[in-house]
Amino acid sequence: MTISRLGLVVHGGRPQAVAGARTVREWCARHAIGCVDIDVWQDGGGRRHAREEVQAAGGPELIVTLGGDGTFLRGARIAAQNDAMVLGVDVGRVGFLTETPVTEVAQALDAVQAGRSECEERMMLMLRSSRLLEIPVGMEQTLCYGRGPALPPPQPQPRAKAEEDGSWGIPLDVNALNDVVVEKLARDRQVGVGVYISGRLLASYSADGVILATPTGSTAYSFAAGGPVLSPRMRALIFTPVAPHMAFNRTVIANVDEPIALRVLPHSGRAAVSVDGQSRGILEPGDWIGVAAAPRPLRLVRLAPANFYGRLRERMRLTDAPATAADGEAAPVFRPAGPLPDDLRHLHLPPAP
Repeated sequence: MTISRLGLVVHGGRPQAVAGARTVREWCARHAIGCVDIDVWQDGGGRRHAREEVQAAGGPELIVTLGGDGTFLRGARIAAQNDAMVLGVDVGRVGFLTETPVTEVAQALDAVQAGRSECEERMMLMLRSSRLLEIPVGMEQTLCYGRGPALPPPQPQPRAKAEEDGSWGIPLDVNALNDVVVEKLARDRQVGVGVYISGRLLASYSADGVILATPTGSTAYSFAAGGPVLSPRMRALIFTPVAPHMAFNRTVIANVDEPIALRVLPHSGRAAVSVDGQSRGILEPGDWIGVAAAPRPLRLVRLAPANFYGRLRERMRLTDAPATAADGEAAPVFRPAGPLPDDLRHLHLPPAP
């Protein structure tokens, strides 16, 4: 991959991330590559739309994030606007999305520049809504729980201005890598939503909230709400209710070409909409949003074959029961020493040890 311009998203509250950022800037200077800091916080405390941040950064081909998964998600929303690749440098505590240790960031950039890296694609979500989302005056501080200014409500897609009054809704200029969440605003008032999959009513829910997640987001909020873990290589939409007041409280997994729509029911209270953990607007009774797979995936830089299940075991601390000895042998069947049989050649298998 040839890099002419690099964007840097840094968790400024972590000394390791700040030190790693200096290493990236020095590497760029040695290779005569433009390096621009992408600050998701504007001077003066405001926040910008992702498209504005891409334009301010000059359209970098590679986004490097230094922090945890939250910092990575900030960089991902920038990259999605520019079809840029993302390299996640890990200084966090969970790190499902970031893989490169901060101590190896210079070597990682060398590998990317020399073409020794791979591109892993991750499905993202896009949104349509019955009206433009907005955060009412005076409600931002409540929605953000004291964490600072909220991101601006998403605007219409630039190419879709003519569709704003159509029955297909307004295409919003925002993507989600993890999830889109609709949840109640008041503790004593649940949100009531009708859930439609591929235009057909599945059920109406009274719940604390509902989650629409990607396979990448299956290990985030959806997992905490009792949802399944999906391989990030899959393409599917995951619907998980949060504390529903009904007997059917299971996750439903829709195919990648089956959009899911949520309509806030007349008896419901107001509902908050968040995208990848960031509050983006309020839905009133009668409003709806539609969520579907985005036409373009996010492109991640990988320096070695992905080991999602090893990371899952490590991050979720999947230790064996005391009464069971750990399996220290090589994986059976799928990591043979001999030639690969013809009937297994269509499978995605790890490289031989």
